[in-house]
Amino acid sequence: MATTEAALLAAGKDERRGELPRGVDFRPPRWLANPHLQSILASSALRRLALRGAQRDLDRGSEEHLLDCGNGVRLQGFLARQRGRARALGLVVLLHGWEGSARSSYVVGTGARLLGDGFDVFRLNFRDHGDTHHLNRELFHSNRIDEVVAAVRAVRDMFAAAPVALAGFSLGGNFALRVASRAPDAVRYAIAVCPVVSPAAGLFGLERAPWIYQRYFLHKWRESLRRKRELFPEVDWFSAQELAADLRGLTRALVLRHTDFGSLDAYLDGYSIAGDRLRTLEVPATILTAADDPVIPVADFHALQLPSNVELDIAAHGGHCGFILDARLRSFTVDYIARRMQRHLAVE
Repeated sequence: MATTEAALLAAGKDERRGELPRGVDFRPPRWLANPHLQSILASSALRRLALRGAQRDLDRGSEEHLLDCGNGVRLQGFLARQRGRARALGLVVLLHGWEGSARSSYVVGTGARLLGDGFDVFRLNFRDHGDTHHLNRELFHSNRIDEVVAAVRAVRDMFAAAPVALAGFSLGGNFALRVASRAPDAVRYAIAVCPVVSPAAGLFGLERAPWIYQRYFLHKWRESLRRKRELFPEVDWFSAQELAADLRGLTRALVLRHTDFGSLDAYLDGYSIAGDRLRTLEVPATILTAADDPVIPVADFHALQLPSNVELDIAAHGGHCGFILDARLRSFTVDYIARRMQRHLAVE
């Protein structure tokens, strides 16, 4: 491993506290630089296997909580308290991506590192993600921002004896930035890894990307919808023809059947953070992405109009939420996130 990368992986023990890892420091070996390989490995069974110890540690120390998010909405999360310090450095709420969960590899790896560094960690499941389909009758969609804001406020009020921060991945990164924008009183800092910026462009990106991406997400989404149908058989969810549609067609059916947006374009625009929509964000934040992300166009990030308190960091490589360092499937983002949490939350 290169000397610079070894220093970046020093788990917060580097005495040069003023230096933080940046996207330019991510330099995978040539055989691992392909963006599709990066993206696929990040959520692969191999990576889950590599993180089985971290998963056991998190599960052993976590307690399940059902959060009252108002209007009868309940969201599930898992709180793990650090045990190495008299007082936690902060509480970090981790937000997974679409069709991910609190047990997704990137959540587990990041959560285990933060826990070891002295942070309390709350892994939130969005509605209908993980084993939560039974908690709410209505379907998840990406404009359900109010309940996630309420969940973060509930976590802050119930569990935080120290500052609260957010870290989100892909759609979870989009949620993290929107929550921070709406609830600056509840959040000290937010970091988003490969966030969805323009949902319309992201949908187009999935359609243009190799078939394996759309197949992966459609398979997981259809299984989620079938589970919902089994739990609430009295609801007219989707027709067989709609379930068999492509990603665009099924998303349009979701919008027209189960939201008030009236059109696919209005729905996609509803959770966009493109252009100047983050210009009033008061909370310090970091956006990390990769120029070779096969799903989220890098042009969306170049077009962002951001305030001075938001750091935009574009790495040359990394794929979509990949940033895999080596054959051991370690992720650069684990240290990247942990070091920034130390900078923004820790008060020695």
